[in-house]
Amino acid sequence: MTKPRIIVIGGGIGGLFATNALLKHGCAVSIYEQAPALGEIGAGVYITPNSVRHMERVGLGDAVRSWGAPVGDKSYYFRHDGAPIAPVQVTDSSGWAANYGMHRADIVNFLAAGIPDGVVHCGHRAIEFAQDEQGARVKFSNGVIAEADVVIAADGIHSNLGPYVSPPSKPVFHGTIAYRGLVSADRLPDWPMDRWEMWVGPSKHFLVFPVRHGTMVNYVGFVPTDEQMKESWSAPGDPNTLRAEFEGWDPRIGAVLSHVDQCFRWALYDREPLPTWTNQRLALLGDAAHPMLPHLGQGANQAIEDGMALATILSESADILGALRIYEKLRRQRVAEIQLGARLNGLRVDSMSGYSDLKKRDEELAAHADFRAHLYAYDVVPFAKAALRTA
Repeated sequence: MTKPRIIVIGGGIGGLFATNALLKHGCAVSIYEQAPALGEIGAGVYITPNSVRHMERVGLGDAVRSWGAPVGDKSYYFRHDGAPIAPVQVTDSSGWAANYGMHRADIVNFLAAGIPDGVVHCGHRAIEFAQDEQGARVKFSNGVIAEADVVIAADGIHSNLGPYVSPPSKPVFHGTIAYRGLVSADRLPDWPMDRWEMWVGPSKHFLVFPVRHGTMVNYVGFVPTDEQMKESWSAPGDPNTLRAEFEGWDPRIGAVLSHVDQCFRWALYDREPLPTWTNQRLALLGDAAHPMLPHLGQGANQAIEDGMALATILSESADILGALRIYEKLRRQRVAEIQLGARLNGLRVDSMSGYSDLKKRDEELAAHADFRAHLYAYDVVPFAKAALRTA
């Protein structure tokens, strides 16, 4: 069977992982990124067992272990004053623990390092898409036209090719801003670098986990707002405003924030589900298909699952259009559950919308371990193979 020629649009985590997975499955791939060079701004990301298993499959397990900071079973939820609530689930339902705090730039770098020369093309902004029975074509703002059998749009929540699949859904603002940034571990010499910790209080929560093999602390402070900010990961934040938001909380939070020199603000939006993710030879992946709130830490992890599903299905099916329909059907149900779970978990940890009873909230946080264990145990590959057999 001749493997399809594939174009991937977008050089972020989702697009780069999909490219690695497709190459591993013997597909001919070219990836196009609109920025002049691959890269990510300074921010942490939490990689969980459901995606680490796919990093292992494509030969990147050692890179994850080299660049990540392992997060272990001392991870915990606390009330805002530091009183312990419950341990955080860090294993899947089989007991396998593979959670890593990582710097986004490190993931992009090692994903790119695994791709042969000539596959990645930077400085190419997709502006037009067309297709017919013979193939698909993408035109870029620099005049270049690329042709392939399949195009995968992994170009984020503001995807340029998304409108060729479905009209954009309206952004849903959730009344919260996340302040985020990094602090060098040298400035916090007593901070434990083997765990994920979250403090939850009235309408706010604060998260800390290690990144870059324990040399940096990643923090995120979630605070309510009536301000309708632009959707951006990189808008500058005011460290003094952030410190004021968590004044009077556990002194350990103050210890982190005392070393914050700069931070970013991120307005929390997601979207209502799109009616479809595919249009014949064009498929959406990651945030282009299913943006989600960060309250389960699954944005990057689900993009990685998407990429593994596509690589498995496209490499084993002679029917390209049918393969993309199988991909969409397989992934929609899984991602919808996680999108809803992220929304509900955000309400729970912020003590909002019916969670004025803190005892009830604490009990639900403890009980949430089962959900995470099954979330982490999911392996998309056997499900993809089963979907192919059924089709």
